[in-house]
Amino acid sequence: MPALTFTERLRLEPIEPRHADDLHTVLTDPAVAEWYGEWTREASAAEAARIAGGWRRDGVHKWMAYERASGECVGRGGLSRATVDGRERLEVGWALRGRFHGRGYATEIGRAGCDLAFGELGAREVVSFTEVGNLRSRAVMERLGFAYTKDILVGGEPFALYVLDT
Repeated sequence: MPALTFTERLRLEPIEPRHADDLHTVLTDPAVAEWYGEWTREASAAEAARIAGGWRRDGVHKWMAYERASGECVGRGGLSRATVDGRERLEVGWALRGRFHGRGYATEIGRAGCDLAFGELGAREVVSFTEVGNLRSRAVMERLGFAYTKDILVGGEPFALYVLDT
């Protein structure tokens, strides 16, 4: 597994199976469940294992985010490889527990993912997407410098696609 990543206020740990309980806490938080639906403990454990497989296979995937000062679980996010709009791309995203909204943590996680993409990975482009009505995530994308490109369908639902390139 890759090393930990630190930002000014966060400790970012590559998700592996041992993070299943923290991931479940994030995914079942009402602010996250609004967008991600309902999750069982079993589904959260499977998701943690899937993400760990992405780290092993691709060398990149989502992190669990913890406050450095308190150690409390803030959310999950970061960079992963994904098929987006019919192409394999690097995608950055985040999901934060509601009590941590409005503190700039999503922007901090997104910036760390973009730094990894454009730095170590030498990427020329990173995408991010969210449900059309998720105005909080769209605002984070814009703060990070992403430009809205178009709406796409994901699972038959409209999502807004944003792109950041060098």
